[in-house]
Amino acid sequence: MGFLNLKDLEQKEIVKGYKVKFVHSVTMTTAYWTIEAGSVLPEHSHMNEQVSNVTKGKFEFNLDGEIKILESGDVVVIPSNVPHSGKALTDCLIIDTFHPVREDYR
Repeated sequence: MGFLNLKDLEQKEIVKGYKVKFVHSVTMTTAYWTIEAGSVLPEHSHMNEQVSNVTKGKFEFNLDGEIKILESGDVVVIPSNVPHSGKALTDCLIIDTFHPVREDYR
C-alpha cells in the first residue's frame, strides 16, 4: 500500500507481445499494459469485472462477439465471465482495472 512509481515495478510478459506491470490493492488489481502492434490476445473470460482504458494506439476489441476499434480515450466495461479478445492494430498502452483482485496475477 502507499505510493508507487511504475518505473520501479517488475514488468512481465503474460502473452506474447503483452508486457504488463501490476498494482494490487486489497480489492482490486490495476494492470498497465504495453502492447506491440500485431499482438493477439486470445479469447478468454474470468470471474473478475474489468474496465479497460486505451490510453494510446488502436486496439481491436471483441466483447462477446461485438467488435469495436478502440482508440485513446475509449473505455470498455467487461462484466464477469463474458468472453473477450483483441488485437493491437498499432503499439498500444492500455490500463485495466479488475475487481476483485486478480489472484492469478499476484
